[in-house]
Amino acid sequence: MNLIYTTATTNEELIQILSLQQMNLKSSVSSDEMEKEGFVTVHHTLDVLTRMNNACPHIIAKDGDKVVGYALSMTDDFKHEISVLRPMFTELENVNIQNFITMGQICVAKTHRKMGIFRGLYNAMKIASYPKYDAIITEVDATNARSLGAHYAVGFEKICTYSSLGQDWELISLKTG
Repeated sequence: MNLIYTTATTNEELIQILSLQQMNLKSSVSSDEMEKEGFVTVHHTLDVLTRMNNACPHIIAKDGDKVVGYALSMTDDFKHEISVLRPMFTELENVNIQNFITMGQICVAKTHRKMGIFRGLYNAMKIASYPKYDAIITEVDATNARSLGAHYAVGFEKICTYSSLGQDWELISLKTG
């Protein structure tokens, strides 16, 4: 394995992110797999993903020339672009957290799980974000036990739980410094 962590710089890398995302959407995996391996909720278009990357580059893990993991960076300029994330940004206004970058989604290819890539993506994101941002903020579907456990294991702390779109979300934060 020839694994590196870097920022997404090419259209091909963004297309590979979308392919990996598609394979791991809640609608693409079985309920058993959702429970054991987790899932992703948001489907991005290439246009939005590209504009998000231009504002704050996404962190990717590559094995050779293949993207095997990603952590999407999202500034609050995009809070109105992805409808499912709007309530998270509203909640952030209510808790008055400032100077943060939002991690819009994280995913590791099934072939590369349990190899430390999740932790590596967040370590790379912390380095890329500091000192410009004090924290990385994200939300996780409260039913996604695998993802919540992984986030807490790398140091995320719970801000609050809130309900939106008929489900509960955990809003969590990771200090960058």
